[in-house]
Amino acid sequence: MALVIDAASWVLILAGSFFSIAAGIGILRFPDFYSRLHAAGVSDTMGAWLLMIGLMLQAGLSQATIKLALIVVFLFFTGPTATHALARAALAGNLRPWTGQQEDPGAADAPGAGERGP
Repeated sequence: MALVIDAASWVLILAGSFFSIAAGIGILRFPDFYSRLHAAGVSDTMGAWLLMIGLMLQAGLSQATIKLALIVVFLFFTGPTATHALARAALAGNLRPWTGQQEDPGAADAPGAGERGP
């Protein structure tokens, strides 16, 4: 039984490491703030959860497991809340999402400038 728990914990730790590394790469490679925020908010949170659960399996039933469980609960609430707050602050600061279209410097003088497309 100990071998099964060890194997499961290592699978979770490796999966959590993969998600955390993927989040780091996403933060470096994505083109705008909102895409980067998505990579950090979703992937990094999932990576942290998987790492903590894998560590809980490694620790067994102990005080460390209870502390790790409290960290998981804390991350469950703070990760999405912080991501949402950052996105709302960016929207309030008029930071527009990247649409893949190149901005024309003279477009501000054109009719309909400043209007959002579909």
